[in-house]
Amino acid sequence: MTSQNVRGRRRATGPATELRPARVVSEIRPRDTQRQVRRRKSPMRQVADFAAASGVGQKAGVALAATGLALTVGLPATSPVMATSESGQTEAALAVGGGSQPEVSAEASAKIDFSRAAVATKADPDGKLKQLLSAQSVGSIQASSSKGTMASPLDTLSTASPFGYRISPLTGGSGDFHRGQDFVAQCGTAVHAAAAGKVTFAGWHEYGGGNRVVVDHGNGLETTYNHLSSFNVKVGDTVNRGDTVALSGTTGASTGCHLHFEVQVNGEVVDPMGWL
Repeated sequence: MTSQNVRGRRRATGPATELRPARVVSEIRPRDTQRQVRRRKSPMRQVADFAAASGVGQKAGVALAATGLALTVGLPATSPVMATSESGQTEAALAVGGGSQPEVSAEASAKIDFSRAAVATKADPDGKLKQLLSAQSVGSIQASSSKGTMASPLDTLSTASPFGYRISPLTGGSGDFHRGQDFVAQCGTAVHAAAAGKVTFAGWHEYGGGNRVVVDHGNGLETTYNHLSSFNVKVGDTVNRGDTVALSGTTGASTGCHLHFEVQVNGEVVDPMGWL
């Protein structure tokens, strides 16, 4: 039931609605066991402990303490974090996973040497030559691959007459094809095997080579040494790179003491300088 008052508003004539009683809500929070410990620590100590636990490091811990920032860092620790306690004493807080590190000391006059031992590699030209000959036909080997695979037939190389066409030193006529490379050498100079192989010829060469030694290196590769004064090997001997096979001379079609050195591939001469 309602009634209208003087100002025209209606109001209820029934009993007033009862107000709901206030509800008290209580929440049981877990007890923080570290609360009292944190209260007793200064901000400087708290930040330093945080740095030690997270593996920030000494410098980062000091920076955090100075600026009041607290960052979460997941870097691995490599050294202990130094923190200063409230009493002013320095303590070493070991980082996670780290252990105690021994103290290293040195005298003021101690010298530090950063020199290194020299590193050197020893080439194996004989091995390279064998690998080169076994991998492909000797006739298809390019000069870029064969260069340097043979040793010098003399202790000192001084070129006299190159491989290829030239004016004949014997007749003076042009168009003479020189089958090898001439090197200056006094008579009696030691002549060395350019690579390991087997001696297949040691004697007189009837076509102008005079005393001649031929060494077979396998797979169609041979070297010849000409105009020699004497031999140090015989047919059938096995020689190694650098072994003395003969002494230089001026026998055969020669105008003076020198060494005529040839490289033959499947019986055909090629420029020796492509192998030396």
